[in-house]
Amino acid sequence: MRLFKNLSRDKLAVTSLAVIVVTLILGICAPIVAPHDPGAVNMKLRYASPSWPYLLGNDHLGRCVLSRLIYGIRPSVLWVLAALGFSVLIGAAAGFAAGYFKGKVDAWLMRICDIMLSFPGYVMTLAVVGILGAGLENILIAFVCMKWAWFARVIRTSVMQFSDMDYVKFAKASGIPSCTIISRHLIPVTFADIAVISSGAMCSMMLQVSGLSFLGLGIQAPHAEWGMMLNEAREVMFSRPQLMLAPGLAIVVVVSAFNFLSDSLQVALDPKLMNSPDKRDKSREREVRKAAYEYSRG
Repeated sequence: MRLFKNLSRDKLAVTSLAVIVVTLILGICAPIVAPHDPGAVNMKLRYASPSWPYLLGNDHLGRCVLSRLIYGIRPSVLWVLAALGFSVLIGAAAGFAAGYFKGKVDAWLMRICDIMLSFPGYVMTLAVVGILGAGLENILIAFVCMKWAWFARVIRTSVMQFSDMDYVKFAKASGIPSCTIISRHLIPVTFADIAVISSGAMCSMMLQVSGLSFLGLGIQAPHAEWGMMLNEAREVMFSRPQLMLAPGLAIVVVVSAFNFLSDSLQVALDPKLMNSPDKRDKSREREVRKAAYEYSRG
């Protein structure tokens, strides 16, 4: 409740959250909301201008651009969100185990993370796609295989800051099970870092999916995806720029919403930033440091 109360004071956070929620609802309810079948070909309407039946016009095969844009939310946002969830779960399990138990557990898990993080992200993704073949599923598998190690290392660092606190040591001495200590004492205090890095990672994953689909390595036709829609419209980008404008704006708006929400979450979950007059600058500074760390790890 405190989180939502703090977020409600930030108009940018409320707007970003509303954009994300509306986008997710449109993606889930795409068969109901979309005005036409996204794969229905009608060559009579090839490159047709926007009209009341087709608010965003038609593409090179006469398909409804608006319907394809709505259906494109599923691979561009929903499936990426699912892959992010798996990455966070695996990374959190490894990070909590390494940061809490330490010793050999920490050494083995961190060496595995070091091996995974030694490969550049894009190169590893392209390698997985090259081995398994083009397709959204294979890209998401590559994301899970690569991202969990980064989440594990960041979460482990956060857990180690609190695992040596007196109240945690007292809980251990009292004989409370480790799972109970982690769930009651460590997860709540590390939730802020997990939420912030997750929302930030969502942006990079969405851009990577769209970029690989634009190159023809992502979701395949006739399925709709924002990056693939950009690729299909690039041949007429000067004569009919509206075909690239719709998916391009969708990517910019949704990615920006996740970026702004990440910044606002960091402020809302950190009491020091909430009470600071220059909280935005401090939040952005911390975000830049985390982004630099992610870049340095590949």
